[in-house]
Amino acid sequence: MHLLLINPKFPESFWSFRWAIDHVLPGKRAVNPPLGLATLAALCPAHWRVEIIDENIEAVPLTTTADIVGVCGMGVQYARQRELLARYRERGHYVVAGGSFASLCHDDYTEEAHTVVAGEAEYVWPEFCRDFEAGAPKSLYHETGTVALADSPVPRYDLLRLDAYSNVTIQFSRGCPFRCEFCDIIVMFGRRPRVKGLDQIERELDQLRRFGARSVFFVDDNLIGNPKEAKDLLRFLAEYQKRHGYMFSFGTEASLNMAQDDELLGLFRAANFGWVFIGIETTDPVGLKETGKTQNLREDTLTSIRRIYAHGIDVLGGFIIGFDHDTLDTFEHQYRFITEAGIQSAMIGLLMALPRTPLHERMQKEGRLRPIERHSDNTCLTTNIVPKCMSAEAMAAAYQTLYGRLLTGPEIGRRIRNKAVHLRVPIYGSGYSMRQRVGIVSRLLVKGILSGGISTLVPFLRSFPFLTPSRIPMVISDWIIGLSMKAFAERHLAGAVQQQKAD
Repeated sequence: MHLLLINPKFPESFWSFRWAIDHVLPGKRAVNPPLGLATLAALCPAHWRVEIIDENIEAVPLTTTADIVGVCGMGVQYARQRELLARYRERGHYVVAGGSFASLCHDDYTEEAHTVVAGEAEYVWPEFCRDFEAGAPKSLYHETGTVALADSPVPRYDLLRLDAYSNVTIQFSRGCPFRCEFCDIIVMFGRRPRVKGLDQIERELDQLRRFGARSVFFVDDNLIGNPKEAKDLLRFLAEYQKRHGYMFSFGTEASLNMAQDDELLGLFRAANFGWVFIGIETTDPVGLKETGKTQNLREDTLTSIRRIYAHGIDVLGGFIIGFDHDTLDTFEHQYRFITEAGIQSAMIGLLMALPRTPLHERMQKEGRLRPIERHSDNTCLTTNIVPKCMSAEAMAAAYQTLYGRLLTGPEIGRRIRNKAVHLRVPIYGSGYSMRQRVGIVSRLLVKGILSGGISTLVPFLRSFPFLTPSRIPMVISDWIIGLSMKAFAERHLAGAVQQQKAD
């Protein structure tokens, strides 16, 4: 049996870091590989021939001998996912839809897919494989029970072109204990975090080490959802790093309450975690209470961020505007906080009501849902929610203005300087050779700093840590991030506003 698994191309966004991939980083084509497909491949019968194509780094084949074509997808990939399913179905292949969006909205795939796989795959995918071989596959395989992650196999990393990605990915846990109204994670994975055994993580790291991986992203939606298990993992990782010469630099996603646990922060540093993505959303207590994000109310947010910095860990932040009590003044509050906190990778989105979330249900009851096509992309200039305290048009214009303010050369440099006051000894490991690092800096200078003129060069020089060389990698990384986000905003946000006005 021949199975072709496809990860559709993502529409470009702030998350793509397209400018950095195309102009600065050597030999990279995308940020993260499709870990879900590698896990799915490991669940297949041993005698099946499996191949994985990631359209983000290579073209999908026009023809294939595959008996089955499986196409995954997040919400932002939905349109392309449907195109691919329809293409291969028309050419006589048996097509299967899966991924996070199919798990939430499996009824949306009935026309394009012969079979939809919804929910976690560890039990239902082997069932599909058996049924297909027996000639009796069902139209829907929906996991509604609890999957023990002890049953999750080592992903087929050998089927991925790992050298084409700036990170490689691994997963320890699924689920999150919190009740954020807008979030679909607890809808898919539940509120009781489940974890893999440390022996499983060791086997996966051993594989990644053999493949020469260096920068590893734990894709858990909240690595510290179960603090005890998280600490056990971090102790294991610290010991593993000692044994293998600290060859990995880790990053992950976690909740802000990590800042109140000094032991946890120390363990993150000992395990060589260089960064963490945190859903900050807003610093307005009213907005946090409204959306159920009470874990962010335990202390002043800026204090928490600076305590994380003090342990050498950089913070990437997620922000949301559009809660019921938000006004146009909220954009100014977000600007001030992001600037003062020195958060370079500030992913700001307009609030979206994702299917099956408590927010979607509430908006539906209140008659405040707007019919838009891209309801899974919160970095576009629209929302599927009718705002309470401002018009959707004013909110979109203010969103563009906010990013315009944040992404100038002086503002990028200002955030670096503000961060450096508190992130004095950053943990950093690029995985690049010295020759590659010299090339990265050279390309950044030529294609980003010098080409930006005096308004970029002067802030770059002011932010450069001439007297503290240990901070140089952080500064270079932040300039790459800032200029990459600026390039996307200039290409897409301005054009989107003009299109909205024309419409």
